[in-house]
Amino acid sequence: MKEADLRKMYSPSRLIRTEINTLLGLMIKAEIDWTLPAPTTLQTYVDESERLLSELHDCLTGEFFSGLTPEALQSGTFDPFDRGAVLREPIFYSGEAAYNFQYLDLAARKYAPDAPWLLANRGFTMEQAARIAKAMEEVHADRMYAIREQLRRQHPDEWTMLPVFACAVGEVATKAILEPELVARVLDAFSALPTERNTGFNALHDFNVLAATPLLRMPSGEYLSLQSYTFSEAIYDAPFYWMAQDKAYLPTLTKNRGDFTENFVAERLSLVFGPQHVFLNVDVFENKSTKASDIDVLVVWGNRVIIVQAKSKRLTLEARKGNDQVIRDDFKKAVQAAYEQGATCAKCLFDPRYKFVSPDGREVELPPDIKEVYLLCVVSDHYQALSFQARQFLKAESIDRVQAPLVMDVFAVDAMTEMLQSPLQFLSYINRRANYAEQVMASQELTILGYHLAKNLWVESDVGLMHLDDDFSAGLDVAMAVRRAGVAGASTPDGVLTRFERTTIGRIVREIEARPEAATIDLGFFLLAMSEKAIDQMSRVVDRLAARTRADGKAHDVTFACKEGPGLTFHCTDESAHIAGPRLDSYCRRRKYKQHAEKWFGLCMASRGPEVRFGVSLTYPWIEDLKMTAETKDMLAPMPIDQAISAVLSGRRRVEKVGRNDPCPCGSGQKYKKCCID
Repeated sequence: MKEADLRKMYSPSRLIRTEINTLLGLMIKAEIDWTLPAPTTLQTYVDESERLLSELHDCLTGEFFSGLTPEALQSGTFDPFDRGAVLREPIFYSGEAAYNFQYLDLAARKYAPDAPWLLANRGFTMEQAARIAKAMEEVHADRMYAIREQLRRQHPDEWTMLPVFACAVGEVATKAILEPELVARVLDAFSALPTERNTGFNALHDFNVLAATPLLRMPSGEYLSLQSYTFSEAIYDAPFYWMAQDKAYLPTLTKNRGDFTENFVAERLSLVFGPQHVFLNVDVFENKSTKASDIDVLVVWGNRVIIVQAKSKRLTLEARKGNDQVIRDDFKKAVQAAYEQGATCAKCLFDPRYKFVSPDGREVELPPDIKEVYLLCVVSDHYQALSFQARQFLKAESIDRVQAPLVMDVFAVDAMTEMLQSPLQFLSYINRRANYAEQVMASQELTILGYHLAKNLWVESDVGLMHLDDDFSAGLDVAMAVRRAGVAGASTPDGVLTRFERTTIGRIVREIEARPEAATIDLGFFLLAMSEKAIDQMSRVVDRLAARTRADGKAHDVTFACKEGPGLTFHCTDESAHIAGPRLDSYCRRRKYKQHAEKWFGLCMASRGPEVRFGVSLTYPWIEDLKMTAETKDMLAPMPIDQAISAVLSGRRRVEKVGRNDPCPCGSGQKYKKCCID
């Protein structure tokens, strides 16, 4: 499977799952006629369905312009997303927030503690149901090959793909290696009754029976699954409603649901940061007897902290219908409450009065100089149009050193931690994701992650809004299917992860991660934000400097300065640290002052590897100093970065002064006055 194979699936002309489910929900309002229609009749159905779905789309999007007047535009009060009716469109057309294999894998984990209840009341566990769903997909794949050969021998008027989506109990039982009786119980639990007429499905966002029971029984007795994705989603969602009807079991169900979200997020973050840096259910005490709050998951890595608050509230049916008050109420319970709790805990991080205690009674050791805190608000279920609602309804306060909150579901956390399994890569992404929260818009979180993996997420400050189309997630879709579903293809999208790892700068980032220190973590962020071309060129320069040091035993260095942002000096030497350290620190301070920079990094590199020996990180406001002005008056202004790289790679050294008639330092062969003098 390749990205191009999936990218065409995102064409606006293709139906999405919610549209197909709507058609299926309307279909069962009458008794199904299982005879094969004539081709002309089928084409009429197709054309009419397309017309009605197009009309539906126009109806929903038309709400966006309701209330749009010249006066509202001129006053700046026009906000189309302030009304629930407008949100019906992104709710209905929101992209898929999860992969079907995520639904199945997480359902087995989510309901594992509820297995005794499920066995006693339903006769199967969700781990068994997930196995059966996967087996059905294998049966459909086998049938596809058989039906294709059968169609070759038939007249086109007799062609039908319907049998591809059907399966018998025996076929599934063989694939799943389970007893036929057990398979039948599972399939029956997710099948709509033949007499079901979906009487409550009278408006677009009414409850559709086929969302909970997506399988249909054919006259032959076979089970028909027209959307395997909906079957997977039902396995993840429906058991909660089964158990919620048992009032005696409800407290246990609620506890198990909350524990799943917290434990799952903690486990996934441990893959990135290591279990020693991840703490679950941390209590915040003002004193021994006064508990101020609690944190579901706390990550402490270097001088960075992540606070995760998890909730298990989902969008209700009334909210999906566009009821403004219910939408706000659902969001407040699911997200706003989580954010406010996280913000309270974030403030406590900077107050020495508060202690953070893990369940075993040990105090969590916090860094003395916390640089940044990230707040993640995580919901356990697919929450339609979550990113749109977070932009519109989340009320966040400005807290020093606390980044803008990120709102996501467990499926996004799963994908992020699967693809970004290095601490700096993960933190660099959520850092930019938080800072660009108002500039980047997409239908769901996986699109933004997919864009980052391919392009390295970066938005210029003068960009007001960048909307990402869903097809940016194609590379991520392939990689997740390869890793989780056994599909043949690239397990890592071509982009920031593949091009970065093979370079010297990539090795430097890994060394920074191996010993996270305040002086180098910021540098790691800076390096990860650079373009592929800059990383490649910078890596070649550092390699060349190291080769020179190995050859002549002398110190060599190069400085990269940006017009806006930090600067970086590489100092290659094998001299002892007590000699190289003060020299590098002194140079970086003078260069920082000369460039009027707020931040400057210095790395001392050993000639072997080359590998990092130590780093210098200078972060403080630029203030005019007469002494420093005198010390730096003879420092040369930096050359353009491409000329500096060319000079180093060609072996030429920077000279103090270049005459008008001297050869240009860029290596063009022309005189300086004819080339780069300006």
